[in-house]
Amino acid sequence: MSKTKKSTIGHYEMLFIMPNKFTEDEAKTVIEKVEKTIADGSGQITSREYWGKKKLAYEIKHNSYGYYSLCEFDLEKNALAAIDQSLRLSTDVLRHQIIIKKSKTEEELAHDKKINEKIVAKKAEEEKEAKLKEKKQADTPEATPKAAPKKEKRTDMKDLDEKLEGILSAKDLI
Repeated sequence: MSKTKKSTIGHYEMLFIMPNKFTEDEAKTVIEKVEKTIADGSGQITSREYWGKKKLAYEIKHNSYGYYSLCEFDLEKNALAAIDQSLRLSTDVLRHQIIIKKSKTEEELAHDKKINEKIVAKKAEEEKEAKLKEKKQADTPEATPKAAPKKEKRTDMKDLDEKLEGILSAKDLI
């Protein structure tokens, strides 16, 4: 037997989808119920993300849309089965998936935060450049010359009458 005891607490990530029959507010109460279920199983939620209403890849129980939520939590390994069973039986959750995830250290979290800040700053800079480009295009007049209107050749009524008389008096028509 080893002298070190393995940790019985695991770090997990769960994505779950709620049906479209709920409103935004009702979906958030369902999220609170799921988080309470985790807390009742002696779990601790470390992070949560609400993704909102999205179109499902395929219809599930006659639902084409669903509310997505992602949460990470720490939980004892033997309590995971009870939470999984509770979510399977729940009518408030269409689908859920729980995976084991490596918990991040403070250094990794700080590194991820720096990367996310860089991404946000770059997107903001690109948007600013796009707005400047649009403004510049709106300020400059169009470089394409406008086409000159076509002049129509007007025919005189006298000419039309002569042509009509010529057509009607043709010998090959009779």
